[in-house]
Amino acid sequence: MIELRKFSDLGHADHGWLDAHHHFSFAGYHDPQRMHWGQLRVWNDDIIAPGTGFPPHPHRDMEIITYVRKGAITHRDSLGNEGRTAAGDVQVMSAGTGIRHSEYNLEDEVTQIFQIWILPDEQGGEPVWGARPFPKADRSGHFAVLASGMDANDDVLPIRAKARVLGATAKAGETLTYPVGVDRKAYLVPATGRVTVGGIEVGARDGLAIAELDTITITALEDSELVLVDVG
Repeated sequence: MIELRKFSDLGHADHGWLDAHHHFSFAGYHDPQRMHWGQLRVWNDDIIAPGTGFPPHPHRDMEIITYVRKGAITHRDSLGNEGRTAAGDVQVMSAGTGIRHSEYNLEDEVTQIFQIWILPDEQGGEPVWGARPFPKADRSGHFAVLASGMDANDDVLPIRAKARVLGATAKAGETLTYPVGVDRKAYLVPATGRVTVGGIEVGARDGLAIAELDTITITALEDSELVLVDVG
């Protein structure tokens, strides 16, 4: 099963400082057919104006992954963590029993992010935040694991769910494969570029919901940057 979700059909809210598109029901956007995809609960496509951002607010029992597409985001939280995550890099916050955080664009240009929420396997646990760079050259022509609760690897940001967040870049004409597994789900979004999957064309910022497939084959129609979430 493959379902295309065009960017133009996503939930949308323009707050002035924040231009947000929602792949799943979120805040004022509600669609009973798009509540989640397995453990994937939220995928927001956010553009944040310079000098603005999300003021301190709480979360608990959620794995929150931020993939920065352009610019940078600066994180501060109630644990005393602070860090700047730039384009191509990823940060992960396991909210656990509860954490307050802010996310600001302190740059002179707009910041573009994918904000991805994954339901944890179990509730509770100490809140944790972490970030790391993922140079695009390291994921050229193949999917690299950025965050995972399934791969014990010091080079991967840990999350508390049997899920993976992966990134790849592909040149026009290049083909990539990924073994989803018939008992799992995947959600693919090109940050840039245009690809085909199973004869379906997927443009920049479109979403592709995938289920009941052992392996997917992705062919780049133009140079593309891809983000994929693999969930139970």
